Amino acid sequence: MALITSKTLLTSISLFHITLGFFFLTNPRTINDQILVQVLGQSMGIPHAHGFDSQSHTLAFLATVLAFFGFSDLLSLSMPEELGSLYYWGTQAPLRAFFSILLTFYIYTFGPSSPIYGGATHHTRGGYNPSYRPAGWGGDGLKNRVVFTFMFIEMIAWFWVWVTLREERQGVVERMRTNARRAAKHEHEHEHEE
Repeated sequence: MALITSKTLLTSISLFHITLGFFFLTNPRTINDQILVQVLGQSMGIPHAHGFDSQSHTLAFLATVLAFFGFSDLLSLSMPEELGSLYYWGTQAPLRAFFSILLTFYIYTFGPSSPIYGGATHHTRGGYNPSYRPAGWGGDGLKNRVVFTFMFIEMIAWFWVWVTLREERQGVVERMRTNARRAAKHEHEHEHEE
């Protein structure tokens, strides 16, 4: 049995998204200045993102999307356990974990500090590789500390939810069988009374 239930993890992730949405809307610099963002970004050699220094229309849109996902995920936790655990979150968790893994991999592998561009031996005083050339498409906007940290946390969180759901699956199936047996027994007794 899991130490922390999937419902607790999903509630925490939802509240995390709502909180991020609030800060991206009101004071995005708070996110950019977080110690975890700085430590992960510096240790991975990922550049600082100046677009998160002040409020913008883009960040307001991001805040709306994050809050929407947070509230809709919270609402989905009110579904019956067998529907939510086995079907909805059983497909959402691995999909979101996989997507987070891909983005985390992309940001590090094709960013300015990538081993593809010569690794640590060619880094300049700023910590970034001089042979790095941006790809020239919108994906270059993803290669910053805030996005990397967010996707890294998402990767860990969704993988944890996925593993926890797999551990809880047997218990959910057993409860469904027990409830079906009780209902059948109750219906059988009710038929005999008539």
